[in-house]
Amino acid sequence: MLEVQVEHEPGYALCRPFGELDAYTVSAFREALGSLAEEKYLLIDLSKVPFMDSAGLGALIGGIRRAREAGGDVAVACSRPTLTRLLHTTGFDRVVSVTETVSEAAAALAEAQPPPT
Repeated sequence: MLEVQVEHEPGYALCRPFGELDAYTVSAFREALGSLAEEKYLLIDLSKVPFMDSAGLGALIGGIRRAREAGGDVAVACSRPTLTRLLHTTGFDRVVSVTETVSEAAAALAEAQPPPT
């Protein structure tokens, strides 16, 4: 079972999945990302995801595409070595910022945002 927590922080939406992110649970994650389609800046915290397969990776890529189509960006916080290795091996970390902590990911998103006018 996957639980997804969504919080709205100043400047971005924070999406935190809890549990395995795989073909059996990915629909809940996609649904949460879909509910955030209006958000330009999205931070996804994978620190409570012990396992992710290609379905989870595909959902992440879909969330990135939607944010970028809206003129925004995505950053990922991931403190789990196995997931970090997966994101590195697949080249995902070349597409979006992948950091170890939420605060580092928030800083990366702040850099991606245009300065206030």
